[in-house]
Amino acid sequence: MQWINGNPEIDCPKDLDVTARPPNGFLSALDADDFELIRPHLRTAELALDTALVEVGDSQQRAFMPHAGVISIIVHMTTGERVQIAMIGRDSISGVSTSLGYPSALTNAVVLIPGFASTIDIERLREAAYRSASLRSALMRHALGVYAQVQQTAGCNAVHSVEARLARCLLQIHDLSASCEFVLTQEHMAQMIGARRNSVSFVASSLQHAGVIHYSRGHIKILDLDALKNATCECYDIVKSHYERLLRPHRHEPKSSGPASVRRDASHPGSV
Repeated sequence: MQWINGNPEIDCPKDLDVTARPPNGFLSALDADDFELIRPHLRTAELALDTALVEVGDSQQRAFMPHAGVISIIVHMTTGERVQIAMIGRDSISGVSTSLGYPSALTNAVVLIPGFASTIDIERLREAAYRSASLRSALMRHALGVYAQVQQTAGCNAVHSVEARLARCLLQIHDLSASCEFVLTQEHMAQMIGARRNSVSFVASSLQHAGVIHYSRGHIKILDLDALKNATCECYDIVKSHYERLLRPHRHEPKSSGPASVRRDASHPGSV
């Protein structure tokens, strides 16, 4: 597994326009003043498959805002199993709790679908949030969005069928990566939905037989989005509605107007 946390040398891909605002939902929703607070400190990183961005208990050095690709938020069990509890893609930001003041990572973050991301040093992001109430509010809404996804995933894994859970995750990956084709091994899929690999293999074969997906040697292509939505449970729509409500741009939030207001607002940074 590759490692990226704390690496100060991150090269920008030559085909990306560094002068434009990056294509990430968190960044694109910031107003001009808030974006300018962090813009000079943004870098672009490649998200390579299975790269560990942070491990639980470590001090997270950087936040990641994917342009493409998906980050898997994972918990490790003492028996060795790894279970995914949330996914972050082009809609949000990984590392938000640390940026709001919590000193160490509560979960593991690993690249599930490769791509690229804007990245910023956590201390730089925390300093910017200290200066702007509206930036802190945006970070807190994204933290709540991830928390809502974690809650729904826990309920889904407890009561819904393997087929419904796999369909939900495939739909989420489609939304987060903006692609109908991606690479997922049976091990990745089992981790995503908290199921055994033989169960995942059976369900993937059933979906392929029904013409919903094509699956071969870890390569998945969604053939029928509507049929995949019919196969999933209500959790897909619930998580999506939470994100649309929480992450909708808020245009009239107060700005910090000076040192006094900064000290007053920053005394309750919050974290999830």
